[in-house]
Amino acid sequence: MSRIKTIGFPRMHKEESEKRDFLPDLFEELAEYDIELLLEEDYGERLGYTREDYQSGNRRISFVKHDDVYKCDMVMVLRAPDEEELMLMKPDAVLISMLHYETRATRNNFLQEKGIFCYSMDAFTDDDNNRIMVNYRGTSRAGSRVAFEELKKRMTDFNEINRRTINVSIIGLGAVASFSAKAFEDFSDKEFYHKHPEVPGLIVRMLPRNITKAHDIMREILKDTDILVDASKRTDSTMIIVPNDLLEYLPKHAIILDLTADPYNTKMKPAQVKGIEGIPTGTLDKFVIEIDDPLYDDIPKDISSTNRRVVISCNAWPGVDAKDCMRIYGTQILPLLKVLLEKDPTRLSINSKNFYERSLVRASLKYYTAHKSE
Repeated sequence: MSRIKTIGFPRMHKEESEKRDFLPDLFEELAEYDIELLLEEDYGERLGYTREDYQSGNRRISFVKHDDVYKCDMVMVLRAPDEEELMLMKPDAVLISMLHYETRATRNNFLQEKGIFCYSMDAFTDDDNNRIMVNYRGTSRAGSRVAFEELKKRMTDFNEINRRTINVSIIGLGAVASFSAKAFEDFSDKEFYHKHPEVPGLIVRMLPRNITKAHDIMREILKDTDILVDASKRTDSTMIIVPNDLLEYLPKHAIILDLTADPYNTKMKPAQVKGIEGIPTGTLDKFVIEIDDPLYDDIPKDISSTNRRVVISCNAWPGVDAKDCMRIYGTQILPLLKVLLEKDPTRLSINSKNFYERSLVRASLKYYTAHKSE
């Protein structure tokens, strides 16, 4: 029997452009459970929904003030709450959010000290370690589209017949990298196969670790790279993949696309850094970052940012297409949520016959802490 009697759904008070709340469909699916659902005032309004849209499918929904949402037995919100919001939660409460354990050591420690049971949405995986709550296409396509459009503006011979092919160099070979490569194929087909077939097209180069570690090879690759994409998933977030001095070899018109958007964290020792040294992290409100943008002032002083190019970066790429993103996430999280509402969240087993229960265990902070060195 679950001990969850109330679930809080806060809004995300982040950037002005952050609109993502779970859609009414998810709450309708929860109507069969004897639980109270507390939504923050104005929940869903930025996506065009009303209170009636939510309550018509589930009469156990009520709308409350921001702080009251965090006092529930369980809190579910897409992006991780701020520390001040986490302080509002009671010990032994359950938090479900995108917690990114690997790159948030400081927050991990805080959550453990406060005694909050955590399940990270980005850590929900199947038995083969494939993510089951994820929007790879939304992450990759949104950023790749912006990078392609910015290159069109800045590459003076973009539509000239006699120019060389456009080169996109992608660091990584995982799902984010693959979806990015596919996106660039789609954009280049539309531009150079259909609209301007006389103009040379675009080549995508995928760069594995055995290439990125060789700086002499990287130097030559970067010389004709028009878009450099970081789609890596580093096992060690304190290690730089592309040092800032190599960025000097990029053409002046080149675009750097930061799909990973890992933050700097100087509270860690050694400090957590970005895969491409010296680039800032953008937001939903500002994801095109010029070389003289004030965001560069936020980069730690011991990180070199001498060599700069236009950077496309966002700490929440799927949020660019908010409603589509939340439709996907709502469908993906529902079976996981049902497990937590039918069993005690603190007594789940990695040996369960239930696929989603095993996934929840793997996504817990307790499990991550016990296995992070493996």
